[in-house]
Amino acid sequence: MKQTITLFLALMFAAAISKAQAPIPNGGFEDWTSMGTYDNPDSWTTLNEMTASASTFTCEKGTPGNVGAAYIKLTSKTVNGIGVVPGIAVCGTLDQLTMQPNAGFVYSDRPQNLTGKWQHMIFGNSQGFIDVQLTRWDAQQEMRIPVASAHKDLTGMAMSWAAFTIPLIYADGGYPDTCIIVLSASGTAPTNNDYLWVDALGFSGTVTGISNVSNNKIISIFPNPATNLLSIDLSSFSNSKVSVQISDVQGKIVKIEKAIDASATTTIDIATLPKGNYLLKVTSGTGTFTGQFTKE
Repeated sequence: MKQTITLFLALMFAAAISKAQAPIPNGGFEDWTSMGTYDNPDSWTTLNEMTASASTFTCEKGTPGNVGAAYIKLTSKTVNGIGVVPGIAVCGTLDQLTMQPNAGFVYSDRPQNLTGKWQHMIFGNSQGFIDVQLTRWDAQQEMRIPVASAHKDLTGMAMSWAAFTIPLIYADGGYPDTCIIVLSASGTAPTNNDYLWVDALGFSGTVTGISNVSNNKIISIFPNPATNLLSIDLSSFSNSKVSVQISDVQGKIVKIEKAIDASATTTIDIATLPKGNYLLKVTSGTGTFTGQFTKE
């Protein structure tokens, strides 16, 4: 009888562990793989491969960690023949040419926040950022649907380790199947030596239903379908700076416009995008909007 109870408790404990929130792969940046002349954090993609021929590396292993033995050091650096290359890391895969994420990692929870520790500083006027995208594949529509997102432009500087919490804003009541996390030391105009150090990255809290839906902005996209120019009504984002991100149906980011002055209508050039269906996300400091449009 005692053995039966012990076995039952063990199974209950195992079930509780299995339902615990899934961790971010190598979110503590403890695991690194040597590539010969440099190290890369396991489960993350950086631009080191692109800059290795110049013996310059925008991602390095920092020791000791604020939590654990190591952390990630992202530094924007001047590379001969290229210019200033931003320090970027993607939990998933990163296109070395476009410097945009291609894919993320399998993830099916609905967390409330992204948390961690950071240090950061810029030497120009283009702040870095942290971006999170949770999406799910909709077989009926044959495209990826945004579930939740979080975007945090770094402000000021953090010269010593500081804790951060970035809330996710949900636009869909379903569960995601994929997560993409982007860490960037600089914005669209990187400056040599901009840096972002991160450690102890993880998710916290659990969301049921649609969270923060009251923060979602109501805007319209027109014309839809569109050919060369896409107009976005940003009147509900008045008196703020916004970013516009466009992704294809596989979730790959194909266009980003940052620091746009919100006005009644903003026009985005989509002439170079291939024909097809796209997801659009507008983000400001007070809310977010996700929508869909067709390029024809």
